[in-house]
Amino acid sequence: MGRIRTITIRLLCGILPAVLLSLSSFAAEQSPWLEIHSTHYTVITDAGEKKGKEVALRFEQMRAVFATLLMKDRLNEPAPLTILAFKNDKDYYQTAPLQQGQPIGVPAFFVPGEDQNFVVLNLFEEESWRAVAHNFAHLLLNYNYPPAEGWFDEGLAEYFSSIRVDNRQVEIGSDPELNPVFTTDLLENQHEAQSPPKSLTELLGAQVWISLPDLFTMKHDTSTYSEGTHHTLFYAQSWMVMHYLLHEKKLPETGTYFDLVENQHLPVAEAIQKAYGTSVAQLDQAIKDYFHSLTPLFVALDASKQPGAQRNAPQVYQFPVPVGLDDNTMTSKPMREADGHAFVSGVKVRIPERREASLQELKTLATTPSLADSKASEKEKEKENKKNYGNKNKDDNDTAPLISAIGNEVAHRALAWDHIQHSEFDAAAEELSDAAALDQRDLWIRYYLCVLKYRIAQTKHTDIQGLPNMMQDLRAVLDWRPEFAAAYDLMAMARMEGGGSMTAMQSERAAIQQSPRNQEYLYHLGEIYVSAKKWDAAKALFYRLKTSGNPQVAAAARGELDRLTTEQKYGISAASATASQKLAPQKSPFDVLEEDAAKRAAAQQSAQNSGPADRRPSKFVHGRLVSVDCSQSPGAVLTVTSGTTVLKLRTADYKSLLLLGADTFSCAWNDRTVLVNYKPGGAADGDLVSLEMR
Repeated sequence: MGRIRTITIRLLCGILPAVLLSLSSFAAEQSPWLEIHSTHYTVITDAGEKKGKEVALRFEQMRAVFATLLMKDRLNEPAPLTILAFKNDKDYYQTAPLQQGQPIGVPAFFVPGEDQNFVVLNLFEEESWRAVAHNFAHLLLNYNYPPAEGWFDEGLAEYFSSIRVDNRQVEIGSDPELNPVFTTDLLENQHEAQSPPKSLTELLGAQVWISLPDLFTMKHDTSTYSEGTHHTLFYAQSWMVMHYLLHEKKLPETGTYFDLVENQHLPVAEAIQKAYGTSVAQLDQAIKDYFHSLTPLFVALDASKQPGAQRNAPQVYQFPVPVGLDDNTMTSKPMREADGHAFVSGVKVRIPERREASLQELKTLATTPSLADSKASEKEKEKENKKNYGNKNKDDNDTAPLISAIGNEVAHRALAWDHIQHSEFDAAAEELSDAAALDQRDLWIRYYLCVLKYRIAQTKHTDIQGLPNMMQDLRAVLDWRPEFAAAYDLMAMARMEGGGSMTAMQSERAAIQQSPRNQEYLYHLGEIYVSAKKWDAAKALFYRLKTSGNPQVAAAARGELDRLTTEQKYGISAASATASQKLAPQKSPFDVLEEDAAKRAAAQQSAQNSGPADRRPSKFVHGRLVSVDCSQSPGAVLTVTSGTTVLKLRTADYKSLLLLGADTFSCAWNDRTVLVNYKPGGAADGDLVSLEMR
């Protein structure tokens, strides 16, 4: 714990200042590395400014196209995405993941992370960013669409992965798994592939398709970015179903379908009839007819079997680019060569088969002064000596010591994150200390320090040490990156431990809003409900999570359901009782604000719990919110329909109503899918306990 307190002091108080000088002109002359920022992305490249900005523009364009497909005005970006773009084959393949001891054969790959995500490109290949379009689609889906069935996710990702974009137009809709049968080697010799895998168009050309009810209920894990072959009928038919739904603009109906099957538990056939207004057989035939009408697919398939066939055949649909060269403000700055190499090693260390070698690279970079560091140190020493020489009150041999921090902060930071991921907490604290000495302004260090504190408390089953400073650091991180879902989640955990259940709920809901598919965030919200003695809301949430696709979350949710009986019996858990006193010994101004918020929340809870206990059983209903009547504010009456039943549900104070899926209550809500938890008054009315927006 002493190491963590030392780092915090260095970060916030500045006792150990960094003495690295600004050497941008020197770095620009010596280093090929550039750091380029667009509206949403960062590009690190050694391929020059023109190429780097082109990469940033392509990702901004793909992002805008995806928003159009989802019919959204804006997209969440809750975790930073950085693109590492190499100018040549050699450096790329020395970084790429290995398969059977050899680098992968595609010109781009995706590296997911809990803190941030990376894309690595080989710019020696044309349009290398297209190779990660499928993963990019999954990333944006995870952040911007509620959990959906496998056919929807994979169908949309396959459709999107065909994208081609330049400075003028977007092309999309071709077969993403279609490759030429003939390939040409470096000597211009052509070779015919033996038994190549069938393209999606070929697979769909067969007489037998999967029935829609079977396709829509097939289990397919979309929680990871590691997938097998896409040359299957499941991928082919999912692709064509989404092709049809997107072209016919039926995404709103698809959302209704998911509500019917996921929330109201209707059979697939009945849900299709209600959502799309057609029978299963009619919808199936409409999709098949649509497929056979797509002439460019069959032209491209025939052409792919001929010698000299072009890899990029004309696509089904074309439209102008939604984002052009003049629509993005980009900045570019030089990057020290040592920092560029450290960044590359920091990405490689996240690839399991590259980890050991990359750790050694990072350790060497972290402790070896760069040429720029050495020159800066010499200049600073010379300057200090001249100053001391001119001081007549000093002895000529008495020179003031120069405090300098020589090393590589990027390498120390990457090592710290790797140590945190492998529960090597002492080593992580050491690396963060060294990184902080080099750059106190780097907010990644402050974020990693917060993660370190939380992981130590989790592992050792102890309190979070330095809780007020942790909250201050997280506030700074969220000022820096207002959409950072993981930082909101950490803030929620810190506030819960500090006794501020209401503010913890607000932070966790912000995390969930940014990343609606993250099951851990939902589980943490359930923990906050328990700490606030919101038993019904906690039980409803854990009941949903006990069948989560995340096995750790599912097991934990089942355990929490088993413990809820004990929690209700005694009123509050031992852990919650301890947590409510965490801030007492530390009386900084920030602590006072947090304690005051906790007291207000406790008073509000006490007022809600006053009077005789409400022993009415809770009911849960999936339905549609028709209207909200706030004429008796702060009270509100919600009209909710479920099938043929119309419910009038009251809340005495909508400002304190437990909400899930929304930040604040709105009296203007209407025609929204909801899950209501209420205490029945009669057959068609009751008192709201919680409201979940879908």
